[in-house]
Amino acid sequence: MEHIWLTVLGVSGLLTLAVLMWPVANRLNFPYTVMLAVVGCVIGYAEHALETANLGIVSDLLGALHALDITSETVLFVFLPALVFESALAIDVRRLMDDIAPILMLAVVGLLISTAVVGWALHGVSGYPLIACLLLGAIVSATDPVAVVAIFKDLGAPKRLAILVEGESLFNDATAIVVFTILSAMLLGQSDAGLAAGVLSFLKVFIGGVLVGYLLARLFALLMMGVGESALPKITLTLTLAYLSFLLAEHYLHVSGVMAVVTAALVLGARGRSILSQHAWHELEGVWEQVGFIANSVIFVLVGIAVPGIIGDITMTQLTWLVVLLVTAFVARFAIIFGMVPVLSRLGWAQHVDVGYRAVMFWGGLRGAVSLALALAVMENEAFSPEVRTFIGTLVTGFVLFTLAVNATTVQLVMRMFGLDKLSPVDAAVRDRVLVSALGNICDNLHSAALSRQMRSGLADSIARPYEERARDRRQEADAASIGHRDWINVNLRKLTLQEQQIYGHYFDQGLVSSDIARLLFSQSADLLDGIKSGGEEGYRGAYERALEFGWQTMLAAQLQRRFGLSGPLARLLGNRFEMLQANCMALRELAEDSTGTDLLDAEVSEEVDTIVQDRLHAHVAALECLKAAYPDYADRLEERLLGQIAVRLEHAHYQKMLSGNIISKEVYHDLVKALHQRASSDRPRLDLGLDADRLVAQMPYFADLPGERQREIARMLRPRLVLPGEQVITKGDKGDCMYFISSGAVQVEIEPEPVILGRGDFFGEMALLSDIPRVVSVTAEGFCDLLALMTRDFRTLLDAHPDLRDTIERVAAERS
Repeated sequence: MEHIWLTVLGVSGLLTLAVLMWPVANRLNFPYTVMLAVVGCVIGYAEHALETANLGIVSDLLGALHALDITSETVLFVFLPALVFESALAIDVRRLMDDIAPILMLAVVGLLISTAVVGWALHGVSGYPLIACLLLGAIVSATDPVAVVAIFKDLGAPKRLAILVEGESLFNDATAIVVFTILSAMLLGQSDAGLAAGVLSFLKVFIGGVLVGYLLARLFALLMMGVGESALPKITLTLTLAYLSFLLAEHYLHVSGVMAVVTAALVLGARGRSILSQHAWHELEGVWEQVGFIANSVIFVLVGIAVPGIIGDITMTQLTWLVVLLVTAFVARFAIIFGMVPVLSRLGWAQHVDVGYRAVMFWGGLRGAVSLALALAVMENEAFSPEVRTFIGTLVTGFVLFTLAVNATTVQLVMRMFGLDKLSPVDAAVRDRVLVSALGNICDNLHSAALSRQMRSGLADSIARPYEERARDRRQEADAASIGHRDWINVNLRKLTLQEQQIYGHYFDQGLVSSDIARLLFSQSADLLDGIKSGGEEGYRGAYERALEFGWQTMLAAQLQRRFGLSGPLARLLGNRFEMLQANCMALRELAEDSTGTDLLDAEVSEEVDTIVQDRLHAHVAALECLKAAYPDYADRLEERLLGQIAVRLEHAHYQKMLSGNIISKEVYHDLVKALHQRASSDRPRLDLGLDADRLVAQMPYFADLPGERQREIARMLRPRLVLPGEQVITKGDKGDCMYFISSGAVQVEIEPEPVILGRGDFFGEMALLSDIPRVVSVTAEGFCDLLALMTRDFRTLLDAHPDLRDTIERVAAERS
């Protein structure tokens, strides 16, 4: 029992102390995590100095903190999964992929180069075995995500810079642990020191961790979708995912646990908003932010407490080795950052990274808990010689302390040197206009408030005068801003796209779109943002035009239908297209009616942006109408379903209003909602593509008057085929293997001087079969078309059985030739 109450006292005291350090760090403008490490060092030295004193609860608290002994397993299995998961969950996967080439090169190749350089240098000056020095090099070459993310949160670093540094830290942390494991086995004689074996082991561990994390994240995403609407069990599953992915990978499968956690968090971050409601997602972020804060607070204090015991007896020789280690490691990292990254940019493998960003990447490569955990793993393992354990423990701890004490406290100065602590010109101009608008509203509302409260005359004027002066000054700065007309258009397009994304989140919360459709809509919005980022207005237009095209999945599904008669995949994708276009049109109409933020724009900019949005709306409406024309019955059922969902949402909102107004009790509310959920059905109706050969043959004028048995005989010869809008059915110059009858829809025959439109009851493609010549024209679908294909082998059989059809086809062919 004594051990339990001491542990409770130690954890409680530690967290209280950490919280008290928060305002101190903010007031001193000092990195919070570094402050915690300093406090930990002070506690460590105080515990040694006051070991024999009896100070009551103070002695108990110091003893309890000392009893919270930090070990490598504590860091790796308790703190690291939570901290890595929290860091990776906040990363925008799409923006990470924009810079994945330099991140992976730095995290893998760069770390291996740094390990080799540091290892050879220390081997030369210390005389320790090369493998031991390489092991030390691997430990200190990994920038620690725990330290880096915490510092960058405090500094508010630019988004791309944060992704570059945090992404590298997450990935090279995993690389370092993999290399550490391989080198440790070599040093202990548990594996061969061959290069090929090391490379294969590295690939297995690294890629295996990625696969474990990906598969577990997808499994947990399915579990989260099946546990009901409450956010609590879903958030609990994310906590389980972080630890289970690490344990399963690291302990059971012997692959990289860190890569498993990173991958799981990235997958969940990419898919989470289509699984959780917006409110639940914010709750999830809040929970993980709290978990990260607690873990950071505990681990950095414990790291500080451990320092005196590790480097308390450092010698001058070890200090010399530490200086060599610091110089070599920083020179190696400088060469990698400023040598490798520009080469990747010149080769076109990565986006350009500015000198300022590279400088912060170099200086912001902090070391912390992970490096210390790996050093502790060596110090705790009695299989290593005492000399090697002391060598690695002392030098790694000194290196970690240096980066925390020097790099962490000065990285903000480096950012300031390159102007990275300032807003971009575009963001600064937006800030100024927002501030002018806010100050103007304050002045107006001050006068209204004074009047409504019957305050003395002139009071509102005196209070409002400073605001008016600030508004005037800011207006002058905003007018003098150097950003142009196109920049303002891009700013507003980005704002509208983010609002559109938020609207889709509301649709998902309200049950108007399913989880799968929400994910597709979010991905579409992300493509629009990428388009704006890369090409402005043209990039935006190009992105939504590509979204209206039929992608490779639809074309593949169409081929499956034509070659194997599998209609299910194509029907599902066309059903998705129906729902997405329906949601697109609703959202764009909401955006067109919303005037939020238009007071920040010039009239000319507002008018042009409205035109762009209207153009996109018209394009989406036209695509939706094309689908409705092809499948009117299905469109009616979808609209009926949507209106029913809106009715359910309105009924639910009314019950919530009655509950908040204390008109009904919680028991009545839950009973009403339970009954509402039982009545509500969100299952999407099945789309029938209408490709039944018997029905299509019966629609054809040439076969409509034939007996049913003859129609079925002909239907066995003809192959139904759905053609998508804009798809080329026949290409000029190809060898013909069939002709087509049009059961519904229209096609365009591209002949000179003007194209010809063929519709229901017409046929085409017969000339290549009659004359055995290549196709003489190209034919393209005008919209969705149901065609009946008659293959060459059945062509003569059908014509011989129906002389009237033969005469018609030959006559039309003669006229066309």
